[in-house]
Amino acid sequence: VKCCKYWPDDTEIYKDIKVTLIETELLAEYVIRTFAVEKRGAHEIREIRQFHFTGWPDHGVPYHATGLLGFVRQVKSKSPPNAGPLVVHCSAGAGRTGCFIVIDIMLDMAEREGVVDIYNCVRELRSRRVNMVQTEEQYVFIHDAILEACLCGDTSIPASQVRSVYYEMNKLDPQTNSSQIKEEFRTLNMVTPTLRVEDCSIALLPRNHEKNRCMDVLPPDRCLPFLITIDGESSNYINAALMDSYKQPSAFIVTQHPLPNTVKDFWRLVLDYHCTSIVMLNDVDPAQLCPQYWPENGVHRHGPIQVEFVSADLEEDIISRIFRIYNAARPQDGYRMVQQFQFLGWPMYRDTPVSKRSFLKLIRQVEKWQEEYNGGEGRTVVHCLNGGGRSGTFCAISIVCEMLQHQRAVDVFHAVKTLRNNKPNMVDLLV
Repeated sequence: VKCCKYWPDDTEIYKDIKVTLIETELLAEYVIRTFAVEKRGAHEIREIRQFHFTGWPDHGVPYHATGLLGFVRQVKSKSPPNAGPLVVHCSAGAGRTGCFIVIDIMLDMAEREGVVDIYNCVRELRSRRVNMVQTEEQYVFIHDAILEACLCGDTSIPASQVRSVYYEMNKLDPQTNSSQIKEEFRTLNMVTPTLRVEDCSIALLPRNHEKNRCMDVLPPDRCLPFLITIDGESSNYINAALMDSYKQPSAFIVTQHPLPNTVKDFWRLVLDYHCTSIVMLNDVDPAQLCPQYWPENGVHRHGPIQVEFVSADLEEDIISRIFRIYNAARPQDGYRMVQQFQFLGWPMYRDTPVSKRSFLKLIRQVEKWQEEYNGGEGRTVVHCLNGGGRSGTFCAISIVCEMLQHQRAVDVFHAVKTLRNNKPNMVDLLV
């Protein structure tokens, strides 16, 4: 065994040390575990926090530095000033460990001195332990992380200060005719990665062209959900991208409104990826190739996939419909209940919803259904016309609401930057 699990799920005694797990907080890219540690004969129980970063791939480095930067800042914020040394480890205690330590030191150096010196920091670490920052790729990644940190700054706002900080952010500077929030949005656009042709090679295959509503809004290969349920066709492509929520990896699947020729693929996606909610943020409009893709009664059949209407309810500007879906070719899998939330409070001519209160109500209703029906484990499909601005707004506000609940802070910039790392058109307007 290369790396054994050294912590208990409940209570474990290691020679003369008793370790008890008190709390586990699962987040999209890391886990925080809190332990009570007690030594036999000592009259002291010490609380130890373990921060376990799960977003580092098996090979190479994270695709973007945003998640690790958030992780480093969280470790710093939760470490009391009088705490002892921080224990940092990976498998060998070299490459990834070195990356974390260098980023931590450089963030402090940038804040205190206004300069960074990555080369000499790595050199100093290597004089104490061999192979700290093991590869060129890791060394480049540290530079990317520090560049992002210096360009973007720490954009987290404590919950108690949101109102006053937001008021200040919106103040116009009469000399520049700009504001802090405008400048932050400019920075966001500047640091949003641009997708290259090779990043979207699957979406650009000739056989997939007719499945894309807009050829300039394509999902990158690394975020694609590949369709599994195949009915006499070889294509496993759909114009969609997997996105993390605050707590759950790939909790959202952002997609375009189904085209007439991709309705079957849309329901394959819902079934294959265990989706329990569908959020619809645009109108049915045959003129824009936005068909009604669900039954108002009875059953729609899409090959082996059957979508059966169960009920519908209208509450203010949210129509909620419940469907029972199943794969007739695999009756042993049973059926799944899926609720669609059609939001009527965002007319196509408006850049933002008519009512903030209604939009927050939509988010709460989706969250409540997810929690009640599937214990929060099911995924949510979010779609608008092209799977961009509106869908990104829903995901970003959902993430910030969860962040506020668990962290007592909000970081809109970090939420949108994380979404745009996967799909650059998420939240595409300042308003």
